[in-house]
Amino acid sequence: MELTNQIILIGAAVLFVSVLASVVTSRLGAPLLLVFLVIGMLLGVDGPGGIAFHDVQLAHLLGSLALALILFDGGLVTPYKDFRVGLRPALGLATIGVGITAGITGLFAAWWLGFGWLEGLLLGAIVGSTDAAAVFSLLRSQGLELKQRVGATLEIESGSNDPMAVFLTIVLIELLLTSDGNAGLVILQAFLRQMGLGALIGIAGGFGLVWLINRLEMSPGLYPLAAMAGGLSLFGITAVLDGSGFLAIYLAGLVIGNRPLQQRVEIKRFHDGIARLAQIGMFLMLGLLVAPSELLPVAGDALLIAAVLILVARPAAVWLCLLPFRFPWREQLFVGWVGLRGAVPIILALFPLLAGFDAAQTYFNIIFFVVLISLLIQGWTLTWLARVLQLEVPPTTHLVQRVELDIPGQRELELVGYRLAENAPIITERHTEPHLPSDARLVALVRDKHLMESLSPLDPRPGDYLYLIADPKHLPELDRLFVPEPVSEHLSELAFFGEFVLNGDAKLGGLCAVYGIELPELEPELTLDALIRRGLYAHPVVGDRVQLGSIELVVRDVQDDIVTQVGLKLPHTTEPTSS
Repeated sequence: MELTNQIILIGAAVLFVSVLASVVTSRLGAPLLLVFLVIGMLLGVDGPGGIAFHDVQLAHLLGSLALALILFDGGLVTPYKDFRVGLRPALGLATIGVGITAGITGLFAAWWLGFGWLEGLLLGAIVGSTDAAAVFSLLRSQGLELKQRVGATLEIESGSNDPMAVFLTIVLIELLLTSDGNAGLVILQAFLRQMGLGALIGIAGGFGLVWLINRLEMSPGLYPLAAMAGGLSLFGITAVLDGSGFLAIYLAGLVIGNRPLQQRVEIKRFHDGIARLAQIGMFLMLGLLVAPSELLPVAGDALLIAAVLILVARPAAVWLCLLPFRFPWREQLFVGWVGLRGAVPIILALFPLLAGFDAAQTYFNIIFFVVLISLLIQGWTLTWLARVLQLEVPPTTHLVQRVELDIPGQRELELVGYRLAENAPIITERHTEPHLPSDARLVALVRDKHLMESLSPLDPRPGDYLYLIADPKHLPELDRLFVPEPVSEHLSELAFFGEFVLNGDAKLGGLCAVYGIELPELEPELTLDALIRRGLYAHPVVGDRVQLGSIELVVRDVQDDIVTQVGLKLPHTTEPTSS
């Protein structure tokens, strides 16, 4: 009994300290997941905690469960609209890109360490995937919002490349254990089986779960549990049938998160917390599993392998995979650098230990060190690089509260709340009556913890809480009324988008005539939307820029892949940028 109480106390204290660490790390710009790893190592056999944890089978079980929950949450929060700009390049990076990264890194490791080529490729496959949790926990903690094309590509790649890395790792272990048969045929058959079953069961199961959840009548608190149990069931069924359970649960989450669903906001909020808990637990456990004293002998080898991975393999894979999509060089450079490694390589490094390879412990120690280097170097510079490359865009919404109104058979509406700051536009401009979107309604105003009886005339004051019912697509327009300019001057609307707002269907001839721009190849009837597309060779997103003589055009709004609003920056505010 006493031991049980002590274990609960220690576990709760470690979890509490880990959660509080997120506040400190966000201010320091440190990768949060690195902190969890370090805490785990301090609790381990070589640290003050002195906990001897060597159960590889249990670590594999808990790590796989945590990774499945993280991927499920990743699917839930990825909107379909991101697929318009990010799906094709992300799929290339998640499949061919992982193969190229694994090949370059693995062949170098085989040559440097004196391994066989299959053993080297196994090491490359294990470190071949990026970590969605590591990338986006860092971006969110720094309050950084990337251009949609970059953010969508990274998010979809990070969520979908784990199944490819798992597949390559398992197949290479099977080839090393059994040398019978044609290696190419074995890999092709395994790929079609795992990815085919994962995609089929994940998509079909996702729609099945949506149908089931929408017809269940139960306590609101049970809906998130039903979604989680259903996702994990799909993971287990697919894995038992020798398919990719990780791909299945990611696709199931993607379907569930983008379909009309009972208690959708509660389901997403619950899984956001569960995914964060899974990240903390997984990194603490993996930190416990390693003995820091065993890392020093492999430090030199691991540094070289990490250098090849970060500086050669990942950039080469990104350049080749994004070549058909003509990403601007700034975006390619950033995507190439954000090959952040996290928990997945460490979990995959457990596979050789479970298979009983002689060099399995060397694999594990090298890969753990590579992950540490990646989190330290890439993780600490990620936010800085995004700002240097001008890939940051103004935040899209700053809601205090957001509640989906579940009205069966009706259009999608939400109750949204804002807390008014002293420099909110509605206060500084002293609008007596705000010009709201036609289908948005002001429903409540709370001042000094009291609900105001009357909303007309509206007299907004700093500290007030305003609540409205609106269509989610109008949130950016509401933001412009109730949210102050960001602290960063370069993200203010004037500095970022320019002095004037033009329609995307405005004609180029009229614009050039007004501003005295002479272009030999001028096509007067060309719209700004068409001009921007021609200059980008890609789906337009907010923040894309095109230089037109002495002025600069900045994409301000995109609807259904059509540029609907364009900002115009005059010469005295134009900064030297490119698309």
